[in-house]
Amino acid sequence: MQFPELPALRECWYVAAPSSKVKKGAMESFTIMGEAIIIGRDDSGAVFALRDFCPHRGIPLRYGSFNGCEVKCCYHGWTFDTKGTCTSIPALPTGDTTEISKIKAKSYRLHERDGVIWIFMGTGEAGEPPALPHSIPLVHIDTVTFPCDLDHAVIGLMDPSHGSFVHQSWWWRSSKSIHDKAKDFEPVDMGFRMKSHKPSSNSRAYKILGGVPTTEIAFQLPGLRTEHITIGARHILLLTALTPVDDHTTVLHQFMGTDIAALNLLRPLLVPFGKAFIQQDLDIVKKQQEGLSQANPPSLMLLGDADAQAIWYYRLKKEYHAAQSEGRGFENPLKSRTLRWRS
Repeated sequence: MQFPELPALRECWYVAAPSSKVKKGAMESFTIMGEAIIIGRDDSGAVFALRDFCPHRGIPLRYGSFNGCEVKCCYHGWTFDTKGTCTSIPALPTGDTTEISKIKAKSYRLHERDGVIWIFMGTGEAGEPPALPHSIPLVHIDTVTFPCDLDHAVIGLMDPSHGSFVHQSWWWRSSKSIHDKAKDFEPVDMGFRMKSHKPSSNSRAYKILGGVPTTEIAFQLPGLRTEHITIGARHILLLTALTPVDDHTTVLHQFMGTDIAALNLLRPLLVPFGKAFIQQDLDIVKKQQEGLSQANPPSLMLLGDADAQAIWYYRLKKEYHAAQSEGRGFENPLKSRTLRWRS
């Protein structure tokens, strides 16, 4: 299968930032899907998002100030509340009857849950962000910028056969550990799931968990990967979220949550391993871009069960666009099946 070119998905929730990134009474700037956005947290602790653009003369609002209630532009002092409604224009003379409340800075819908700030980039019904397999407070591990578009970031994230090459390490796996694998998959809302199973025998890091862990890995549009590990009544949840900055850049956010007290205590020691894992992916993406940026880049292909999840991603994305253009609900085109590959 050749790589199709399909527009990015807009009527979706994306992870904007970890909750810890946006402090009370402060605002931070981001670029998502080519749009400059400020996200702030007001004095009550609620988050908000505005287009980083003053509708008066276009200067970014991030250069202004925020007093915990309103954002003031640094150019002429125009002020906006957290919904984007203009509340003050200092230059207007006393008695002026201009209805300044009709002047708006574009606002975005946000949803904050379990340590994650989600943003809806569309204009239709937003609903709520995708439900995760277990509700548990998430701690931010790392945020990394990948020099590639969202599609390449997603299919790299869901690639099951690169681990023994890209992620070789004493604590994870080696090239000598490659063996045949067979995993059962099933469709889920806006995606697919590798059914619950015992972790791979060549993934050494799982051994520190003790007991008999099982893991379930799922992908959902537009770019969410969750890994849910259970050990008896205890849980570990890993969330990897991909958010497009523009057509050539994607941000990866990594989160972890667990109700295993020992792991929470050991988290400062474990975080460097997670960061090293992500750095390996970043290094390989940079090398890939050297090939893709050539004047006459080669045609790319997806082949066999090892690339089936990438093929499924494009099928899901195609169905998403078809449903949007036809004004109907999304219908998952995937069927349950077993995939076989070596890794």
